[in-house]
Amino acid sequence: MNDVPKRRTGGPTRLLIGGACAVLIAVSSVAIANLAHADLSGPPGTTLKAAAERSGRYFGMAMGADRLSDSGFQTIARREFDMLTAVNEMKPDATEPNQGQFNFTNGDRLYNWAVQNGMRVRGHTLAWHAQQPRFWGSLSGSALRTAMINHINGVLAHYKGKMFQWDVVNEAFAENGSRRSSNLQATGNDWIEAAFRAARAADPSTGLCYNDYNIENWTYAKTQGVYNMIKDFKSRGVPIDCVGLQTHFTGGSSLPGNFQTTLSSFAALGVDVVLTEVDVTNASASQYQGLTQACMNVPRCLGITTWGVRDSDSWRSSESPLLFDRNSNPKAAYTSVLNALNAASTTVPGTTTPTSGTPSTSRPPTSTPPTSAPPTSAPATSAPPTSTPVTGQSGACTATYRTVNSWGGGFQGEVIVANNGSSTLNGWTVRLTLASGQTLSQVWNGSNTGTSGAISVRNAEYNGSLGANASTNFGFLVSGSTNTAPSGISCTSP
Repeated sequence: MNDVPKRRTGGPTRLLIGGACAVLIAVSSVAIANLAHADLSGPPGTTLKAAAERSGRYFGMAMGADRLSDSGFQTIARREFDMLTAVNEMKPDATEPNQGQFNFTNGDRLYNWAVQNGMRVRGHTLAWHAQQPRFWGSLSGSALRTAMINHINGVLAHYKGKMFQWDVVNEAFAENGSRRSSNLQATGNDWIEAAFRAARAADPSTGLCYNDYNIENWTYAKTQGVYNMIKDFKSRGVPIDCVGLQTHFTGGSSLPGNFQTTLSSFAALGVDVVLTEVDVTNASASQYQGLTQACMNVPRCLGITTWGVRDSDSWRSSESPLLFDRNSNPKAAYTSVLNALNAASTTVPGTTTPTSGTPSTSRPPTSTPPTSAPPTSAPATSAPPTSTPVTGQSGACTATYRTVNSWGGGFQGEVIVANNGSSTLNGWTVRLTLASGQTLSQVWNGSNTGTSGAISVRNAEYNGSLGANASTNFGFLVSGSTNTAPSGISCTSP
């Protein structure tokens, strides 16, 4: 994947490339023009994209390069969606595998497929504490800061003028509203600002977004931490155009009652808002309808992206969280979303003007505690889980582990914590041991102690209380030279 294919030279080849570019530009222009004519008085849309476009919005999906050979996926994608986000192919480790050596092969394949099918593309992501180029691990301080900026410059130089938006920085806040501890944060508290300023300079035409999970509940500490950063950025002229709320909802009531307040509060700062990675446990029709309606009620909410198309595409496939089932059939949630899109009473009010530079394409022309979500989706694999479930138990507390996804250099694990007793469980701790050379890179729905060898994960503040026969889960990412599953699984309760 690191080898750059040789290019033929000569007039005919240049003409062919020029013609292809002309076709892509023409198709892209048509896609943008179609969104320019928002008309709420027109007939209801019969597809997600048609219904969204009535109010000048988009409806997108996440797609990996492995789906380029999946005709079933493509049939639905072409019919229903008008925005594409690459699952892993535009992340830092994929686009710069070695220092100064960029690889856009799969990113370009997805981009070209999208444009050829009348879609635009959201870039995801430029700077993140996970899925970093390996060489970043040996850098720190000013050297790492320079490497981050060079990466942003290299990627945006390649895609300059082509992308609807970029998630410039991803998941930089902790649950308590402070900055997440990471190697990028260790370069200085201004690293996020530096990333946005570099991105604006590299491509003044694209919308620049901050993207995170667990920022849907307006009263939650993490939401307030991100809000205060955006407010500070806008007051000081730091170039930022939009906020992406991942909107991974789990459980029966994780749609906050104040979700619309969150969207409108961010929008009031002068930024657009987008729902970037939507999936909902069991595809709850009421939650899908609610999140869609909230977006439709906020003029600066530009659109919605689901993280995949069918349940079989989802990193949470066991929870059936998407709008289409494994057999490509639309669910009740699909109808609830379609109806909410068609019922939109507000339209997107024109285009975003960036903090500096030329007008941005950030927008189309025309309460319960939150459940901690995953990182922006773990790297996908078409292979089944690499291990059978392993269960550890102590008294009424049971922990069952399974490997959800694996890839070269890491895997995603999940642990289901169950109360098998007859009385309420107040708090739990799961212990497990990682293999030699493995490092825990992220945990959601729990709080970890240790990152290698023997580690423990205790409940988050919102999922420690389990009634009789109730269960919850947490997930995590591990990086390392092997994908060996954890050992020594155990669960204890106070």
